[in-house]
Amino acid sequence: MTRCVLLIAMMATCFAAPTTVRAQMWGESLNEAPLTPIPEGMTFEEYRDMNRRLSVGLALRIVPVPGIMHYYAGEPKTARRLWRRSLIGVAAIVAGAVMSDSDDNDFPKSDFDVLILNEGNRKRERRYEKIPVEIEDGATQFRLREIDRKGDFMPGGPLIIAGAATIAYSMIYDFYKGIRVIEDKRDRVRHKYGRQLGLQMSARNGRSLAPGVALTYTF
Repeated sequence: MTRCVLLIAMMATCFAAPTTVRAQMWGESLNEAPLTPIPEGMTFEEYRDMNRRLSVGLALRIVPVPGIMHYYAGEPKTARRLWRRSLIGVAAIVAGAVMSDSDDNDFPKSDFDVLILNEGNRKRERRYEKIPVEIEDGATQFRLREIDRKGDFMPGGPLIIAGAATIAYSMIYDFYKGIRVIEDKRDRVRHKYGRQLGLQMSARNGRSLAPGVALTYTF
């Protein structure tokens, strides 16, 4: 009984630990930064650009959805374009697969009677044209000529390749371009308001050397 009480007390202590300690234990999963002063004139969109984290964007890549990085980066138009392009790629793959699996497209049509060996076995099935060559004593003699397949990737192969390439391009573009967009937006906001803070500090130091309190903004 005593051990159970001690175990419950230890668990309660862990869950009641200060927020900073729990943040260090579990990482910055929610990225709940403390409230800090905001420079005058900063818009809400600039504030969001400044606080976007690459770690969150990379974590979103676990979901294999083209455009998700651009959605997080604040570029919904580009994200929707990548999403639509990927849907077209999926449709092309499905159409190509249906065309490739069609029995009508497996062997070309023939004007002669066809002899089929191993019918139903896609890998071992062979078809031969029965071409009449002569008639002897009322019996027709035939010459067999094998019918070649059209190919496993015909005619749906090009559609499958094009669809896969479209999806791959959308995902690669979303990943690399999304990272660059996040970094570029953060750098622009930091540069803009960093220069303003630098000018304010220079003007304050030029007017007076009296002791004072200075605020520092960390982005």
